[in-house]
Amino acid sequence: MTFQRRRRIIKRQRTGTALLVVALISFLAGMTDAIGLLTVGDFVSFMSGNTTRAATAVADGNILRSLILLGSLAVFVVGNAMGTIVASRLRAVGVLCSVTVILAVAAAGGDHLPNVLRFYLIVLAMGVVNASVEHIEGLPIGLTYVTGALSRFGRGLGRWIMGTGNIQWTIQIVPWIGMLGGAIVGAVLENRFGQLSLWAPAILAGLLCILVLTIPVRWSKRYAQR
Repeated sequence: MTFQRRRRIIKRQRTGTALLVVALISFLAGMTDAIGLLTVGDFVSFMSGNTTRAATAVADGNILRSLILLGSLAVFVVGNAMGTIVASRLRAVGVLCSVTVILAVAAAGGDHLPNVLRFYLIVLAMGVVNASVEHIEGLPIGLTYVTGALSRFGRGLGRWIMGTGNIQWTIQIVPWIGMLGGAIVGAVLENRFGQLSLWAPAILAGLLCILVLTIPVRWSKRYAQR
């Protein structure tokens, strides 16, 4: 086997592993978002939606609700910052373990936690998880939001139709598929188990920690921005 062929095989394996991780994390995000929306009544990863809701709350004169929603934006940003710091030291496994702990605290709190605190904890977890995988072989990838992924998918499709692009853009559909599947499962779980359903994403995040531990360190280092 030539050196170049071996490199191509390793790259395919590395890319395939990254796509699997992205799909599973997006599934986790979709599940958490659906459960969070049905449990606390607001988005936990869709900050565009919370921005619009905060604006409409101001227009309606509901300043308290607006402040709570604006607070979720700040918590989400803090979560992204925390995730980036953790990823720089402990890579994706550290990020996912952090998400596991945060979601477990939110789930364990149950009715003892104020609704706003539970909301912020879930938002924090969704902010943190974004740092687990930021790109695949140099292509940016989103985990808890799909508007950007669908936009990149559409632009790539347009360039492909014009004959000026490759097919790497097709990977952008992976997080959308994962999020859709996770949201369906999350909605079903919340409808059946209520607040207890929050344990499902906490457990899944823990399992993802174990999965990511099996990925070679030299591969996982490539998933986050340097």
